[in-house]
Amino acid sequence: MAENNDGKKRLPSQERLLVDYVQRLEKHREGRSMVQVHLSALRPFNRRDHHLRAAANIFEPIIKAMAGQLFLLKNGDIFFFFKNDVRGDAETAVQQVKYMFSDDPLIADEDETHTTFASWFDAVSEFEDIQRVVKVLADVEDRRTEEAKSRMDARASLRAKQKMGEPLTPDVLAKIEDALIRADLSNLVRRQFACHLDDNMVPTQKFSELFISIKDLRETLLPDVNLLANRWLFQHLTETLDRRMLSLLSKTDRIAITGDISFNINIRTLMSNEFMSFDDNVAANRRGAMIIELQKEDIFADLGSYLFVREYVQSKGYRVAIDGMTFEAMQLIDYKRLGTDVIKLVWNGELVDGGENVHAQVRQMIDSIGSERVVLCRCDNREAIDFGKSVGINVYQGRYIESLLAEDDRRRDLLRLKMRIERSDERPDEEEEKKEEMFEFDED
Repeated sequence: MAENNDGKKRLPSQERLLVDYVQRLEKHREGRSMVQVHLSALRPFNRRDHHLRAAANIFEPIIKAMAGQLFLLKNGDIFFFFKNDVRGDAETAVQQVKYMFSDDPLIADEDETHTTFASWFDAVSEFEDIQRVVKVLADVEDRRTEEAKSRMDARASLRAKQKMGEPLTPDVLAKIEDALIRADLSNLVRRQFACHLDDNMVPTQKFSELFISIKDLRETLLPDVNLLANRWLFQHLTETLDRRMLSLLSKTDRIAITGDISFNINIRTLMSNEFMSFDDNVAANRRGAMIIELQKEDIFADLGSYLFVREYVQSKGYRVAIDGMTFEAMQLIDYKRLGTDVIKLVWNGELVDGGENVHAQVRQMIDSIGSERVVLCRCDNREAIDFGKSVGINVYQGRYIESLLAEDDRRRDLLRLKMRIERSDERPDEEEEKKEEMFEFDED
């Protein structure tokens, strides 16, 4: 018995409350029913948090009237208990939820696949069925929580091991490069957007940066190796990754390439046969939509090679960006001589702490370079945006921007859901009109 209680404590609050509610319901079953709405069977794009909250809100009038109790579970399912005298209202609410997701295969193909959108139970005659369904879901969630905790512990252990892991050696590097030739890296490609922001903080995408996640690569292929232990061997590894990225960019069926994109590459790779082969396969009208990002350390290590490859790729139609620039480094370079199209300035809170003197210097730099040619990157908070706007920067990139994009997507999805709900409210009247028309037709 103690084990069950411990297991129940580990359950998320909604599942735990549902189990407790069903236990109390046993003595108050008379005149009550339950409906389980199987939102867990919807496709993932219809099962986001704001979709589920919007569906749950439809039951709110019944709940406020003290005639129902709702539980929204972690898997997305809704369990709604109600008094039998409001069954009509409950059925209407379920129908409205169904209309919300009418484009989902669960509903669109319901007749062909014999799937069920909602299951109804009488609390008196089918109470044992209610108990069984709730217990199965509670047990599944309990196991999921335990597995998630175990995975988190394993990842924490792996990260600690990687930090202190064996250094990258030439022999290990050779094995890694051999594995990279055969490995499918398309699932390790990540995308991060650089965006304009209006006065309401609504983002507009300017271009997206594609890159292979070193962190995920390490966890997938090299769990025991500290890749950063040897800077020069790591540099050699990035050149191997450059070649794989060029190969992926040449195969548009492996990764989605839309709009303007940027990708990081080494100067040595730009002078290689692999880049020439990549360039031969790129349509001329696509080159202008591609930004080649070069690290400032790579540029300053061999300025002559940079000037050569910069002129070469720009003559082909590509744009060039210098990545990883700091305020201190920007004070030392001659922008006109470098001839870059874009400069990515790394956000640092010290830019704010530097006071008006630093702000004025940054503002002057932005004016001389051009506000559209500077991207403030690694923006992890609102402070970065406020600073950027104060010095005339228009384009931003980083985790905070990704969160704004996600919020904008949620806002658009909710608007579409609202429109769909409004249409569903009108649909019953339309169906009644059609029935009346059919009846009149039969009389004739």
